[in-house]
Amino acid sequence: MTSPPPRTTAPPAPKPAPPPEETAQVETFAVAMPGTTPESQGAAAVPGQTVRIGLVLPLRSEALGRAADAVRAGFMAAWERDRAGFEVTVVETGDAAEEILSTYQSTVAQQDIIVGPLARSAVTTIAASPLVTKPTIALNHPEDREGTTLPPQMLSIGLSIEEEARQVAEWAAREHPAASVMILSGSAAWQRRIANAFATHAPQVGMTTKTLELTALNGYLSDGEMVALRARLAEQPVDLLFAALDADQTRQLRTALAAPPLGDIPLYGTSSLNPGRVSLYQGPELDGVKLLDLPWQIQRDNPTVASYPQPAPRDEERLTADMERLYALGIDAFRVAREIAVRPGQPITLDGVTGQLSIDFGNGPARVKRVEPAAIYRNGVPVPITTP
Repeated sequence: MTSPPPRTTAPPAPKPAPPPEETAQVETFAVAMPGTTPESQGAAAVPGQTVRIGLVLPLRSEALGRAADAVRAGFMAAWERDRAGFEVTVVETGDAAEEILSTYQSTVAQQDIIVGPLARSAVTTIAASPLVTKPTIALNHPEDREGTTLPPQMLSIGLSIEEEARQVAEWAAREHPAASVMILSGSAAWQRRIANAFATHAPQVGMTTKTLELTALNGYLSDGEMVALRARLAEQPVDLLFAALDADQTRQLRTALAAPPLGDIPLYGTSSLNPGRVSLYQGPELDGVKLLDLPWQIQRDNPTVASYPQPAPRDEERLTADMERLYALGIDAFRVAREIAVRPGQPITLDGVTGQLSIDFGNGPARVKRVEPAAIYRNGVPVPITTP
């Protein structure tokens, strides 16, 4: 999705906003535990008070509504599990910058912690405003991540394909020191982002790279380009391949390179190589391919993952892998908000369903690190492995 350039100066303070119910649909949840009162329930988390969380999501957005609903479902599943002392208000907002600012301002006035927004452009807009006066957990990164400084009261826990690519580069460098890498990418914007992140980080960990952008018509790689790639790799061997592709394209690539010695070249990728349970193709083509993904996707027997309910689609359409990842993001968003409320200013270490999270919030600029587990395809399924 193409977004306008990020704002580098703060917008003028918006006019006083009407109450949220006049600008957005609001849904409030506060259920007392059996045998307790709201007051005694609150004492279980924060002595003497109930923490109010405003979950700001573009549920009415045509482009992001389904994604926002997946985040909401995960957030509420986590709240249902650990709701003592917390009240959640779901606030719907649209896509326009003016509406986002107005909704955010009114939510800040009535809530203790804000979770959201979801769109990159919305995060950029709020980060550039003077309105961030309470803890705000953004669900995405600003559009210009390197050039935008988040306010001290704002942290981003958004999933990042670029960060995945950098972690894959470090992993590959540990297993293949000083390796030469061929980066194979499609022309989609997200594929170019993955390829560029890997290419930029690889030299920092001692690897050399060259990039080839492949043509994909209706998702299918060109047979002619596959023939040319085989010839190129035979003449100019590399130590490993990095695929900034989807799972089906990577399957086509592996089939084209199956004959030795090209079939023996190690191949790495990000979570884009895992289409999830709905679309997983049971076949040997991807066996041996290494990737990173969320615990929610590849560690189903992880005690933390197993403690939360699986998402249910809101209609007959089954959830894609990306929607499941957003559901997992919603779970961890509540858990991070809870930790901030219970232990303000203290470092947070979380065995999250989106990865191992290390967060420093409340002591200057927020710092967030997510480490995702590694997996390898075996018998057509990505299974967890331990990296060196």
